[in-house]
Amino acid sequence: MAGLTEDPLVSASWLLANQNAPDLRIIEATWYLDAPGKAKTDYLEGHIPGAVFFDVDEVSDPDSPYPRMLPNTVKFSARARRMGIGDGNRLVIYDRNRFMASARVWWMLRVMGARDVAVLDGGLDAWQRAGGPLNDMPPISLDRHFTPRFRRDLVKSIDQVQEALVDGGTQIIDARPAARFQGRESEPRADMAAGHMPGAKNVPAGEVLNADGTMKSPGALRDLFQVSDEPVITTCGSGVTAATLALALARLGRPDVAVYDGSWAEWGSTRGCPVERGA
Repeated sequence: MAGLTEDPLVSASWLLANQNAPDLRIIEATWYLDAPGKAKTDYLEGHIPGAVFFDVDEVSDPDSPYPRMLPNTVKFSARARRMGIGDGNRLVIYDRNRFMASARVWWMLRVMGARDVAVLDGGLDAWQRAGGPLNDMPPISLDRHFTPRFRRDLVKSIDQVQEALVDGGTQIIDARPAARFQGRESEPRADMAAGHMPGAKNVPAGEVLNADGTMKSPGALRDLFQVSDEPVITTCGSGVTAATLALALARLGRPDVAVYDGSWAEWGSTRGCPVERGA
């Protein structure tokens, strides 16, 4: 990755050594599914010095019936400017809970055209283990121009996923836990079917991580995914952990992996979408 590393992840030691670089912008992207307000509270109590807070619930499409969908380029660029994220920045994103949702923000920024984007491997825990300090000072965020260059190749709609299933030649990889993928466990919304897309492969997002919350090595990830050179679309419950799989595959030299933004929230509640159960 130009300006950062060839790997889409950076280590805590790298960030410690480079945190004061004038072109580096650090972004906290913590998000909790069951406690949406807690992430901002935790950030305000202590964060990596200079980090700005990226609210994935707020930086989303307000008109979509599905949660946390990509906003249009106008809204995204306005929010980016307000956070001091702009053209020419190198961006490092972290969170407090095992890539939830630092990988999502990494993907969103790339969809919107940012180039030098990486994720802190192991998140805030890794930073603190490396001796990195925290502070509760609000960052100085000067508006900076962000030019959106929307990358349609990195995001897929329900129609495109349906076409991919019919045409074949595209691997769909689902990041949900095995019980939900197999239909043995009910979905969180009552109007959603249980199961998965026909032919999809299940790689639960937690399986790409080590016990300490860092991401597995490229060799271990290669054994886990076992994907060929065919196109890949990742999916999950609502488009968040699907980005974790996209990040893991980028470690394997696959930065072209697309995310189905609507994911199961859309597919499982849309009449006529085929659903399979079982392994």
